[in-house]
Amino acid sequence: MKARLLSAFAGLSILTAASPAWAADSDIVRTSVLLTALAIAPAIFVSMTSFVRIAIVLSMVRHAFGMPETPPNTVLVSLAALLTAFVMGPTFASINSAALQPLLDGSIGVETAIAQGSAPLRDFMLAQVRNEDLAAVYDIARVPLPATPEDVDILKLAPAFILNELRTAFTIGFVILLPFLLIELVVASVLLSLGMMMVPPATISLPIKLLMFVLIDGWALVIQGVIGSFG
Repeated sequence: MKARLLSAFAGLSILTAASPAWAADSDIVRTSVLLTALAIAPAIFVSMTSFVRIAIVLSMVRHAFGMPETPPNTVLVSLAALLTAFVMGPTFASINSAALQPLLDGSIGVETAIAQGSAPLRDFMLAQVRNEDLAAVYDIARVPLPATPEDVDILKLAPAFILNELRTAFTIGFVILLPFLLIELVVASVLLSLGMMMVPPATISLPIKLLMFVLIDGWALVIQGVIGSFG
């Protein structure tokens, strides 16, 4: 009897001593996962969100004026990041509630957190991407297309999503550039008819384009248009 009591006490002592070690290992794993997530967060933010489309459209507006350095890159990138956070707000909230908070609480493991955290991003990208873009990426990879959207590999979905974002951004940019091009053509025609061939048309057209853009509240229209393009 005494031997059994001693054995039971010894086993309980071992488990008690091992519990802090297991907790420490779990904390180390969670910390490592969070550090890794922070390291790849900028790449995810750029390649799997609305940032690409917004940044390109804002950059094309700057070039439409003929002022490639105004507004500065810092201003455009900051505005694009804030607008991306606005568009992706529901997606980020889903990731936080479904994956990040349960992982920090220790209620789910790392693999479950990755699966549940990638699902909202997958849904967002699938809602934007075209079947033609997905087919092109899978054709490059020489892999047959999956039967259902749930079977799409996220590493192949991301390039297809970026292709769609580039196409959409250039389409919006064309619509933005066209009125500015017409203004330059009109100014060049007027200067030519007045015999002022030595005057650069950009010198006259730049103030006119700026005035027109301010009068129609162009920045608000562009932002509304690019955000509305995400449906």
